[in-house]
Amino acid sequence: MGFLSKLFGTEKQEEQTMAKLKIGIILGSTREGRVSPQVGAWVKELADKRGDAEYEIIDIADYKLPMLGEAGGDTSNVAAWSEKIASCDGFVFIVQEYNHSITGALKNALDYLRVEWNNKAAGIVSYGSVGGARAAEHLRGIMGELLIADVRVHPALSLFTDFENGSVFKPAAVQADSVNQMLDQVIPWSKALFTIR
Repeated sequence: MGFLSKLFGTEKQEEQTMAKLKIGIILGSTREGRVSPQVGAWVKELADKRGDAEYEIIDIADYKLPMLGEAGGDTSNVAAWSEKIASCDGFVFIVQEYNHSITGALKNALDYLRVEWNNKAAGIVSYGSVGGARAAEHLRGIMGELLIADVRVHPALSLFTDFENGSVFKPAAVQADSVNQMLDQVIPWSKALFTIR
C-alpha cells in the first residue's frame, strides 16, 4: 500500500466503513405508560426502508442505570451501556418533553458516559404539547458539551395531532418526510465524523 493510500485510505476501506455504519435510536423515557417505544418503532421502520445504515432501538430502560453518583446503586449494567453506545456511529434521540426539558432518565444516561458519545452525529425526534421543542433545545446544549453534532432538521410531534388520546401514536403523513429529511443529514454527518474518531 502506497503512502497516499495509508494516509487517506482507499475507496475499498471507505466502502467497508460505510457498510458498517450503525445508528442507535435511543428511547429517552423509562416512565410507566410511555409512548417512546411506539415512536421509536415508527422511526426504525422508516429508517430501515432507506438501506443506508444499520438501525437499532436502544431502550435506556433495559439498562436500569442508577442515578449517577448515588451511593449503593447497582452499576452492573454500566459497562453494557458503555459498550452499546461506543458501538454506534450516530444516534436518533426519541425525546419527550416533561416540565420544559428532557427526562431525568435520559440526562442520567447521557451523563454516565463521555468519550463514547464524542464525535458522532445525532438527530432528534421529539414530542409534547408544543412538539417537544423545549426538550429538544435542552438536549442540543447537552449534546454540544458531549461533542455530539446535532443536525438541524427536527421532527416535532404534537400530542394533539400525532397521538390519539395522548397515548396511541398516529403520526400525520407529513411527519415521515420530516424523519427522512433528518436522516438525510444524520447519515452523511455520521460518515464524516467516523473519519476523525
